[in-house]
Amino acid sequence: MDIDFKAGTFLVDKPQGASSFYMVRKVRKALGMKKVGHAGTLDPFATGLLVICAGRSATKMIGQIMEGDKEYITTLRLGVETSTMDPEGEVIATHPVGSLSESVIEKCLEQFRGEQLQIPPIYSALKHKGKPLYYYARKGIAVEKPPRSVTIHTLERIDGGLGVNDDSPDLTLRVVCTKGTYIRTLGADIGKMLGCGAYLTTLRRTRSGCFHVRDSIAGEDLLKEDAEIRLMNTVLSVSDVCNLLQ
Repeated sequence: MDIDFKAGTFLVDKPQGASSFYMVRKVRKALGMKKVGHAGTLDPFATGLLVICAGRSATKMIGQIMEGDKEYITTLRLGVETSTMDPEGEVIATHPVGSLSESVIEKCLEQFRGEQLQIPPIYSALKHKGKPLYYYARKGIAVEKPPRSVTIHTLERIDGGLGVNDDSPDLTLRVVCTKGTYIRTLGADIGKMLGCGAYLTTLRRTRSGCFHVRDSIAGEDLLKEDAEIRLMNTVLSVSDVCNLLQ
């Protein structure tokens, strides 16, 4: 372990239930450093890749790291809508799914591939007057932001591609998209187009730019006494990241 560590980047597999900032705090504690930040938040219910930078020269690269495309695996539950479009919200509507064929689902997904405008969800970390939108939403104030241009490069089923119905209402999808894409919004919009509503039951980020979750340290390892050693065994130096970003 390099005891003169000044800056570097760590790939962490965030567990379900933990906030992104909680994981940042654990890295701060393990390294004994204050200058630590992440390159793109994950909701508490989501799991997967969290890119965490420590030290001034590493945190300066956060903006550049965030520019990369993202890859997610997500499961949609059709027939149910929640206030947050994910499991953390309250159920606000239920609808019969009926019987949706494989071809009907594929035609729907095709409509969401490519460049499009997307309205950020009111329950999000996007800022308004210095506070995240979820701050207002929890107070019953819905602050809507204007639509933003995003691109869905890949949207495909990875669950066998069969039809769905009321007894089997789940769709599992692989999504590759540009930064700023809200998968919760995508899921809800797919549900609307299918006529039955939907919300995300699971969400896992597998890639962010050139970084992949397979190269990450388990988030639970940050709770162990030797967390610093475990982190330093996987650290990417500033020069490593610069080379990867070229």
